[in-house]
Amino acid sequence: MLRNLIGKSLVVTLALVGVLTGEATAQQLSKFDRSRAQGMLEMIAKDVSKHYYDPKFHGVDWHARVALAKQQIDQSDSMNMALSHIAAALDSLNDSHTFFVPPQRPFRQDYGWQTEIIGDQCYITEVEPGSDGEAKGVKPGDQVLKLNGYPPDRSNLWKMDYVYRLLRPQPGLRFTLLNGAGQQREVDVMASRKDLPRVRDVTGNGVWDLVREMENEEHQRRVRWMDLGDDLMIVKFPEFLFDQSEVESLIGKARKHKALILDLRGNPGGAVETLRYMIGGVFDREIKIADQAGREKSKPLVAKSMGHNSFTGKLVVLVDSKSASAAELFARVVQLEKRGAVLGDRSSGSVMEAKQYGYQMGEDTVIFYGASITEFDLIMADGKSLEHAGVTPDEVVLPSGMDLTSGRDPVLARAAATLNVKLTPEAAGKLFPYEWPKQ
Repeated sequence: MLRNLIGKSLVVTLALVGVLTGEATAQQLSKFDRSRAQGMLEMIAKDVSKHYYDPKFHGVDWHARVALAKQQIDQSDSMNMALSHIAAALDSLNDSHTFFVPPQRPFRQDYGWQTEIIGDQCYITEVEPGSDGEAKGVKPGDQVLKLNGYPPDRSNLWKMDYVYRLLRPQPGLRFTLLNGAGQQREVDVMASRKDLPRVRDVTGNGVWDLVREMENEEHQRRVRWMDLGDDLMIVKFPEFLFDQSEVESLIGKARKHKALILDLRGNPGGAVETLRYMIGGVFDREIKIADQAGREKSKPLVAKSMGHNSFTGKLVVLVDSKSASAAELFARVVQLEKRGAVLGDRSSGSVMEAKQYGYQMGEDTVIFYGASITEFDLIMADGKSLEHAGVTPDEVVLPSGMDLTSGRDPVLARAAATLNVKLTPEAAGKLFPYEWPKQ
C-alpha cells in the first residue's frame, strides 16, 4: 500500500466523529492535551516496535528515539509542536510508508495550487480558479525556487506537502517564483478555509454532508479513458483502489484495441489486490511481482493472469515524480518482463508495503488518529528495491514550463507516436483535464 493513499483513507475515517481542538496557529498546550499527545506516541511506538518489518530499524535506536520524543512533547508549548514530534520520530526511520496521521483539524483548508517535481525542478502545475493564487498571478509553469524559504526537491517536496497540508496547515505560504520570461518574484499565497463542526452528527442531516463528501471522493478517483479508434485506448488510472470486477471491465474495454496507454502519472498507488488484478490483466501468464521481505522469511507476491481475457496488445505506461508505490511496481514489472515501454519522468521511489493502524481516545468526544507502518520491503526480480530509487523510464519525456502554461501534454503525445497514432500535445492536454475537489 502507499504513503499518500493511506493518508487519505485515514483522513476520511477521522472525519466521521471527532476533531482535534486547536487552530493552525500555536496555542498553549494544556496538561490534558499533553497527556493525549503522549498517549498517541505510546500507542504508535508500541505498534512500530511490534510490526515494523526491520527489527533493527535501519540502525535507529527506536526506544531512545521514542524517549526523546516524549521529552520533546513534555517541553512543547502547543499541540502543533507535540504532534510534530510524533511525526518526526516516525520520520527518523526514513521510510516512505511509515508515518503519522494526526487527528483532523476543526477546519478544511485548500491552498488552491498543486506543485510537482519535473526532472530536477519544481513547478506549479495547477492553479485553482478563484483562488488567491490566481488573483496574485500565479500560473502553471511557474518554477518554484523556494517554498517558505526552502528550495523544494525530490527528497523534500512530499514532506512539505505532508507538513503544510496535513500536520501543520498554514494560513498561507510564501513562494519564490521564476516565470517563463525569466522574472523572479516573491508572493504570499493565502489558503481558503472552511470551518467544520467539532462533533459531526451522522444520525441527522449531517449524514448527507458525509454522503456528499464520499461521492465527491469517488468522483475524483474514477477511471477515465478515451478511445482513439480501434488502434488505441488511453486510460487515466488515478489510484490502485478498484475491485476485481472493475479491473476486468476495464481490461475488457482495452481488449477491443490494438494498443493501450496506461497513464499512471500522479497515481499514488493503493491496494495490493488491485495491483495483482491489473498485472494479471496485461499478462498471459502468472507473474511474480516481487518478494515481500519482512520480519519472517521472504514470500513471493504473485499475480495470476486473466488468461484468454487479458489484454495482449501493445502497452505503454506513463509515470512521473508523483507515481508511487503500486504504480511504480506496475511500471517496473512491465519493464523487467519486457511487456511494454515506460515513458515520462523518474517515479517517486516510495515503494514498501504497509498496514494502516487506526486509534481513538476519549469517550464523549472521540478523537481519531492513525499511523502507517511498513510490514514488507518489496524486492523486484532484479534483486533491487525501488524504495528511494524509483523507476527510470525507458524514454524520459518531460513537459516544459511553457507546456504547463499552455496546457500541452508532450508526454502523452509522444507515447501515442510510439504506437503510430497521431496526437498533438495540444490535443493530448485536453483529454483528461485536472479537476479540483468540490468544497
